[in-house]
Amino acid sequence: MSEPTKDTSNRKAKLQSLISSAREWDLIVIGGGASGLGIALDAVARGYKTLLVEQSDFAKGTSSRSTKLVHGGVRYLAQGDIRMVREASIERGLLHRNAPHLVKDQTFIVPVYTMWDRLKYTIGLKLYDRIAGKLRLGPSNFISRKETLRKIPGLNADQLKGGILYHDGQFDDSRLAINLAQSIADGGGDVINYVRVAGLVKDKEGRICGVKVIDEETALPYTFIANAVINATGVFVDDILQMDKPGSSKTICVSQGVHVVISREFYPSDDALMIPETSDGRVLFAVPWHDKVVVGTTDTPVDIATLEPTALEKEISFILETAGNYLTKKPQRSDVLSVFAGLRPLAAPQKSGQKTKEISRSHKIIVSDSKLFTILGGKWTTYRKMGEDMVNRVEQELQWKHRKPATSGLRIHGYADHINWNDPFYFYGSDASLIRSQMNGHSNEWISEELKIHEIQVIWAVKNEMARTVEDVLSRRMRALLLNARESKRIAPQVAAIMAKALGRDAAWESNQVEEFNKLADQYILT
Repeated sequence: MSEPTKDTSNRKAKLQSLISSAREWDLIVIGGGASGLGIALDAVARGYKTLLVEQSDFAKGTSSRSTKLVHGGVRYLAQGDIRMVREASIERGLLHRNAPHLVKDQTFIVPVYTMWDRLKYTIGLKLYDRIAGKLRLGPSNFISRKETLRKIPGLNADQLKGGILYHDGQFDDSRLAINLAQSIADGGGDVINYVRVAGLVKDKEGRICGVKVIDEETALPYTFIANAVINATGVFVDDILQMDKPGSSKTICVSQGVHVVISREFYPSDDALMIPETSDGRVLFAVPWHDKVVVGTTDTPVDIATLEPTALEKEISFILETAGNYLTKKPQRSDVLSVFAGLRPLAAPQKSGQKTKEISRSHKIIVSDSKLFTILGGKWTTYRKMGEDMVNRVEQELQWKHRKPATSGLRIHGYADHINWNDPFYFYGSDASLIRSQMNGHSNEWISEELKIHEIQVIWAVKNEMARTVEDVLSRRMRALLLNARESKRIAPQVAAIMAKALGRDAAWESNQVEEFNKLADQYILT
């Protein structure tokens, strides 16, 4: 059983303790998404004094808006990137072992409508199995037309020959981010959200030795000193690079991926659907998730990176139309419970005219003359390897004595052996029993019966998971905003009231929080 984590609601005291200790860190990591959390956890696991700062909330951007898959990458296999598939398949297996409360073996079915498709995908997915080796989640095999329709009752049966069943991982992205932040703290590291880096500190030789930050809640400035500073800010890496050297060349391009969430009535199956060839050359998934279905994604180049990207009409239409081609009950705009968009930070294309879907998702590390370490690209599945590679590079560049990596078998906060995936609290893992013990006999009093959100979960998010806003709670500590945006708006006032009491906030804060959340939630609702 987990021990209760320290009360994280007194953020002012946390910041004061960081300053008053006059501490010098070994590493400061800028960015609280998948890559930054992975780097900080690797550093802490090796015994380095580590501080992670995030300008907004953990996983606020790309890292909470994925297709919810931990996968080797069938599409990368089709592109011939065997190395990427091998690396991702190994990392998928390790994450399944280290966070079994969040990552599960998910069966996928590729429907086949021609004999050529049957041959092609059977061979391809057997190779996918082989590449994963001992860390594969299960074998792939062809299933008959009858069995395919039994497993996916709403599938278009016209000319269907059968399906290829294979295994990949499915997870909850922002919950993993929160558990990683907790794991860093459990290991003695420091993590803090809503602290924006406003500048870099350099010594007399021009080498970076710290960061200047602004507390977004109080507008107070702070300076933190470290032996190494790592830029792991995803789609915003170029902003930090400009602080280091104004006029620096662009290092990334940004691609947008959109998902829609629909009711299980459109896809009443426990198996996920993978459509391998869409009109834009991508794959499309329909993945059961928290008793809903996530359908996506797209790959649309965008010019400007923002914390809250907006789905384009053409992306929404593409997803609904493509899904409708394969499902007998075709989802319409009015059936969409929520729509969300995320941005992918891709290493800038190596050749002109290269499409974003063709750019490798593998990560890249660059080191500036000032010894600012920057990580580009990457994906959730390989977050652990990204962290390991970055800390190895820091040791090498700064000529530190090498410390052995220690995350390949490190259990993530909340680790639990036996998970009931039908339990609404499953994603808390070993913390679930602690939350239930605080319900004091009021287990039937839900803020949202449909989404199974209880008052105690809101308090837990504030006290134990560093939640600071209604959005933090309803978008990333619980996934209400992504699962049903209208329902999330309905319960926002009650959540704000509970948070205000827990955080010692006044009525004006409470009102402002509801107003801000409603504005945001409206972007997730199709009208």
